[in-house]
Amino acid sequence: MRLVAVVGPTASGKSALSLAIAAAFDGEIISCDSTAVYRGLDIGTDKLDAGQRRGIPHHLIDVVEPTEVYSAARYGQDAAAAVANISTRSRLPIVVGGTGFYLRALVRGIFPGPGRDESLRARLNGVADRRGVESLHRWLTRVDEASGRRIQPRDRKRLVRALEVYLLTGRPLTDHFSNTVSPAGVLETLTIGVNVPRQALLDRVSRRVDEQFERGVVDEVRQLVARGVPLSAHAFSGLVYRQVVDYLNGIRDLAATRELVVRENMRYAKRQVTWFRKEPGVTWLEAPGETPEAQHQALTLVREFLAGPKT
Repeated sequence: MRLVAVVGPTASGKSALSLAIAAAFDGEIISCDSTAVYRGLDIGTDKLDAGQRRGIPHHLIDVVEPTEVYSAARYGQDAAAAVANISTRSRLPIVVGGTGFYLRALVRGIFPGPGRDESLRARLNGVADRRGVESLHRWLTRVDEASGRRIQPRDRKRLVRALEVYLLTGRPLTDHFSNTVSPAGVLETLTIGVNVPRQALLDRVSRRVDEQFERGVVDEVRQLVARGVPLSAHAFSGLVYRQVVDYLNGIRDLAATRELVVRENMRYAKRQVTWFRKEPGVTWLEAPGETPEAQHQALTLVREFLAGPKT
């Protein structure tokens, strides 16, 4: 099966580019966003409304309630099913989004790993509390050098999980990853990366954040809480939402919250670019996705990809 993926940092115009590709090549869009899967989280995720989707089917948006926990492993399975369904109807599946781990779960598969061991996690977190998170990174690097290079020294959550897997299975996480396969089977994938210069991206992010607050992202969270969604829900751990939760908890005022959302978006954008730069086979466009330049280049790439022989 053939698949086109449109990736890149937040606010780079991925949605506009994917719509152009879908319109030109009879495609359907599969969202690759770890927060857009939740119903009711619309403004902070910039979900397109029906009119903006231009009649093009969108998949894996609004698939679970915000009280649920949705994982990369589940996304891999759900996205694989969507790819198969779209392909059997002779349409082009187009995955679009910036959640790199979700895309990897689809195209390369992920190691589901052993279940959470709360006792072991408590001990590992205790080590981090006493000796610093960096001590977990040094430990991980000794037993799994590749994971030590991949995981940041202060990324406690991922360090704990990598060490948990090692201690429970006796094998480093890297070994498990090397044996994974895509849940969709063999995929031919064209991956197009959309990049924007930093200052231009900062301007775009700032405008987007202003629009999100003007449209009422704070009231959106209040309404969800009124419906029974706790502020501690996993759905609120995504960008914009966790900062709004802090605001509602009185941690900072509204102006400071807006500024923080912009800064955190830019930090996230940097991590996204770093992630996708390390992924194999990404062809980068150095212009926003809605520009004629980027769309012309992308359509040419897709046309050549689809005209090539199937492997």
